[in-house]
Amino acid sequence: MIEHRIPLIRDHKKLLLAMPQQRSVADVLRLVVDHLASSHAVALARIWLIQPGEGCPTCPMRSECPDQTECLHLVASAGTSVVDPNTDLSRIDGSFRRFPLGVRKVGRIAATGTPLEVPNIDGDPDWLVHRDWALQESILGFGGQPLIHRGKVLGVLSVFARTTIGDACFDWLRMIADHVASAIANAQAWEEIESLRGRLELENDYLQEELRGEAFGEMIGQSDALQTVTQQIRLVAPTDSTVLVMGESGTGKELVAREIHARSSRHEHPLIKVNCAAIPRELYESEFFGHTKGSFTGALRDRIGRFELADGGTLFLDEIGEIPLDLQSKLLRVLQEGELERVGEERTRMVDVRIIAATNRDLKAEAEAGKFRLDLYYRLSVFPIDLPPLRNRKDDLPLLADHLLTSLSRRLGKPTPRLTRANANELQRYDWPGNIRELQHVLERALITSPPGKLKLNLASQPDIDSQNIVPVHSHEPDEIMTAAELRLFEANNIRKALQACGGKVYGETGAAALLGMKPTTLASRIKSLGIASS
Repeated sequence: MIEHRIPLIRDHKKLLLAMPQQRSVADVLRLVVDHLASSHAVALARIWLIQPGEGCPTCPMRSECPDQTECLHLVASAGTSVVDPNTDLSRIDGSFRRFPLGVRKVGRIAATGTPLEVPNIDGDPDWLVHRDWALQESILGFGGQPLIHRGKVLGVLSVFARTTIGDACFDWLRMIADHVASAIANAQAWEEIESLRGRLELENDYLQEELRGEAFGEMIGQSDALQTVTQQIRLVAPTDSTVLVMGESGTGKELVAREIHARSSRHEHPLIKVNCAAIPRELYESEFFGHTKGSFTGALRDRIGRFELADGGTLFLDEIGEIPLDLQSKLLRVLQEGELERVGEERTRMVDVRIIAATNRDLKAEAEAGKFRLDLYYRLSVFPIDLPPLRNRKDDLPLLADHLLTSLSRRLGKPTPRLTRANANELQRYDWPGNIRELQHVLERALITSPPGKLKLNLASQPDIDSQNIVPVHSHEPDEIMTAAELRLFEANNIRKALQACGGKVYGETGAAALLGMKPTTLASRIKSLGIASS
């Protein structure tokens, strides 16, 4: 055979980037085999997945199958024949449509989890069934990789090449296999979520409306933006999928994590929270994975890490974008393999942890710019949830404010003030750059400074009241003394401003009396005595 020098894997980075974008297992499989087979050096690329046994009576390898409960199913195939270019190599119903586990080369790869890497087919290896086909198609190399996700073999990826396969190509093939396994697992999780979504859409409309009218755990509001978030939580909470919560600071990312955990099968186990931005760089490994006594200066005793604390439960990684780039690979290994080693210890420990990460950054853009590991980003963003800022859910402000006022009043030992319509309008005119956290602080400050029974807010950046056609007031220096006539004019103009702002209304929560902080009867008396026109 003549040794070819054609690249075995073309645009491998493009393939790695495209895989996590697929939302079905079939799309992942087709993408991978088609991409690999697009290289002239690849004669045939195939993927088998371990699935329940079926079609056993007609299976060509039934006599070799030790256990018919499960086997390898050929699920994707692509390639080009140089002998007969019209041959359809995408068929998955041929002689090798099934492989018993442990039988032949593909079955042994799946059973052992060990790859079979043959740089150059030399002689007549016992695992090569169709030697004539290999000669006719100029097959020189073979790579068979197990598809392993979190320690479980999902299937096998195999490539027959018309070129000798170098170490670099085998390295890339191993990396591709790891990403294929992850993409398949993610796609399976996504399909499960879509199935749950379909079931939820079949629920009675009346029940859906009943749910919308109630609080969703600690999440208060009825806006469409919030309903979208609660629907996503309902879908993803019962699964074990990794969730990436995105949103501006103060939008309630930790609250979403608590709701997901509370509705998951892990709710009886702990939810461990880690603020990645608050951990000193040199302590990341110790915080996440733990350490042994004497492993570094200051390690006076053994310490368990956050991953082990969350074993069986959920780990919430807040501000995940703050983890240094060079430490992200160690985090990726734990997410991928479920294994960790404490600092200063050689023993490998297994953990079963669900990850919920949160960020206020655009991690995808940072990953594409090389500021965050792209493979880690795709591990984290199996199910992204984008939290709306408070300015996009202003309809929720009265409910939110009322809930927070009750909670804050209890904590501060003060009577709960009544939230008036004027208060609600004032809250809704503000854009809340600090989101719910800022709302909480504003209300707490108002509770402290307001007189009993009243709520006076102090929002610095509210729009000014429209002053068009308002009678001007004489400007006075602070040290000037006003005459009685000037005081009457000043008071009359102030009342006119209040009346104009309230559309001439005196009584009620939105009336001028409430705005001026006086009794309506007193205001009516002052209007009459100052000769202010009732219009």
